Formats: sequence, structure tokens, C-alpha cells
Amino acid sequence: MSTYVDVNPSMDLREKKPEHSVSFIPMESVSIGATGEYVTSVKQLHEVNEGYSRFRNGDILWAKITPSMQNGKSCLVDGLTNGVGFGSTEFHVLRVRDHEISPQFVLEFVSQETLRQVATYAFTGSAGQQRVPATFLENLPFPKLSMTHQNEMVQEMDTMRAELKTKLADADALLAGIDDFVLDALGINPSAPQRSVFAVSALDVHNSRFDSDFHSLRFRTIRNGIERGKYPSKTIGEVCEYITSGFAAGRQNQAFDYEYGIPHIRPLNLDIFGRISLEGTKFVPKSSTAENKLCIQGEVLFNNTNSTDLVGKSAVFDLEQPCACSNHVTRLKPISGIVPEYLASVLNALRRTGYLGLLSTNFNNQAGINKETLSQLHIPNPPVEEQSSIAAEVRRRREEARRLRSEAESGWQEAKRWFEKRLLGE
Repeated sequence: MSTYVDVNPSMDLREKKPEHSVSFIPMESVSIGATGEYVTSVKQLHEVNEGYSRFRNGDILWAKITPSMQNGKSCLVDGLTNGVGFGSTEFHVLRVRDHEISPQFVLEFVSQETLRQVATYAFTGSAGQQRVPATFLENLPFPKLSMTHQNEMVQEMDTMRAELKTKLADADALLAGIDDFVLDALGINPSAPQRSVFAVSALDVHNSRFDSDFHSLRFRTIRNGIERGKYPSKTIGEVCEYITSGFAAGRQNQAFDYEYGIPHIRPLNLDIFGRISLEGTKFVPKSSTAENKLCIQGEVLFNNTNSTDLVGKSAVFDLEQPCACSNHVTRLKPISGIVPEYLASVLNALRRTGYLGLLSTNFNNQAGINKETLSQLHIPNPPVEEQSSIAAEVRRRREEARRLRSEAESGWQEAKRWFEKRLLGE
């Protein structure tokens, strides 16, 4: 490939001044999956002139370190501030110097999954810090196809990439609209004027909290919408058989796996759309998880400690895999007549409005809602038929989003296989 492409070329920046703005692209700003997407920020030249890779418009960034290389972190950069960019030293920078070679085609070529698999055999360095040397790319056989053929293949990949983005965007829109749907169905309008200065009467503060956010107009608007809204309200304590927290595991339990341990659900295992994922989970030994410490089907898991905007992430425990949860997760068991999916959806919607963040208190720079505060939280209590209807619509949107994401991923995988077949043959 070195016949047509320079690997890690030098750049002359003597005409640039230290205060000039430039683009910055760290490794985490490049998407995985060989989608070619990336995000830039702006820095001054003197901030990044030392210790970073340098590149310009039209260059290709290709991650050389594990696992970023295997994950397909690569992109073609354009629209850089003042035409110059800096980024992680873990990028190889590729610059096409042959006018009969399309940079977009080179990007598709080096992003092939098969090529990335082969690249692992060229790794140098120790485990966890292995890198693909520049010589791998320089010595890589490269097919010089006609420009027409290159453009046809690039255009087909661009079409499939656009379909991927559209389906992912549609899936995200479905999930993002769930909270608004729930609030609208319950007649709760979270909008309120944002004022940094407001008056509170002494009667409002008497036997209540003294922190100002608790008495803000936004907090009172949402609280009034719940307690005096479309449906009568009840407290969490009234609609749950019990409210109990999980337990801390400690570092000594990190080496266990499914054979010897039980997944220990932490806040990171709950997402903002009411789903549970065991990816990246830690484990507790089976011997230490007594029966009353295991999560029970139908419980609502509530993230009680986190950053202010994430306190209150909730999901219904519906996994067949036995699990426990950490002390940063509260287990709620709804009574008969309260649909678990409804309860989780309401808590997620209130979190999104900022209401649970206002309700929380801070300790050691972490927001939190303890069991006592949570038990006194009011939520609308519509008839069970209405709860079931709301829960069903939330499930429908999640399933449709999951279907769109699955279609997007399978379509993109098929596009990458198509490119390799066109290039290499069956």
C-alpha cells in the first residue's frame, strides 16, 4: 500500500501560531463498527502540539491498539478547524498521494473485518497494550482498481451507511419519546419557568427540607401535577410490599464468573430506557448470596445513587439468570394492582424531568435517594387497565427500537461482507 499511501507522514506547522485553533479527535471520539463516524472538539495549537498524532483534511485515522483496532475505529477526516487536526498517538495516519486512488476507498479497504483479523497476527507489545506496526499497512497488498470501480463500491457502502444511520436514529427517537408519552398519558406537564431567585413561605419550609431546589418552581410544578393531576396519587411506600437495597460486594469478589458466581447488578447495568444488561457485570460468590438477597421476577430495580441526572434509572427484573444487586440499587416489590412495568416507566419519566434529581440529596459529591425519601415519593395511581395500557405501549416502543437496531446491524454486516466479496471474490 505504501506505493500509493503514506503511513504517518510528517506535517509542517511552522506557519501556524500557538494560539491558532485546531481540531482534536481522541480515540473515544471515533465510533466502533467501522462506521467512519467521529466527533471533533477545538483546542489551541499550543495545547496539543506535543504528544499527539497530526493530520489534515483528507487523511485517514486507523486505530492501531487493541481493542480499538479490532472494534473498527477508523475514519476519514474533513472539515478540520484551520485544516489541521491532532489526536491519539494510537492512530496510524494514512495519506493518499496518488490522484487515481480514492481516500474513501482506502478507508473502506483498511476497515474490512477480515483485514483487521489478519492485523492481529502482526501485533507487537505486551498483552493489553498490543499494537499493529506501521509496516503492516505499508507492506499490505493493495488492489489498484479503476476510479469508476472504486467510486461504485464507495457509493454502495455510503448508501448502506445512510440506511444504518436512519434506522439507528429511528430507534433512538422511539426510545427517547417513551418518557414524554408516559407523562402525557398521566397528564403531567413538567414545564415550569426556570428562575434562579424565587420566594418560599415559612409555612412551606416548616417540617420540610431547607434546600432551595426542593422548593423551586419546577419541583413544585411537577409535584402538583402528580398529587393534583389526572389520577389520584399514592406514595411508593403504599404501592410496594417492600423497599430494600442490595449489598456491597467488595473487590475480593471480582474474579468470579457464571460457574462460581452470580451477577451483581450495579447502576451501569441499568440504562435510561428501562433495560437491564449484564454486560460488564461483576460477580458475587454463590455461597454469599442467601435466598433473600437474590432479585425476584417482577421487582423494580431503582438506581438510588449516581450523578444527579441518572438517579432513578429503573427497570423491571425479568431475567431468567439469578442475580443480586449492589447497595446502589434499591429493589421495589409492587403490590397487587400495580403493574411493575408501569411503576418503572413512571420512575424513568420522572427522572428525565429532573424531578428525582431535585428530590435527591448529595453526599460525598454523589446524588442519592434513600429508602425513606423514596417511600414518600408520590406517583399517579391510575386504574390497573390504564397502567397495563401504558406499560404495553412502552414495551411496544422498546421492541420496535430493538428490531430497528437489529436490522441496522445485520444490514451493515451484510454491506461489509458485500464489499469484501467484491474485492476478494467468493
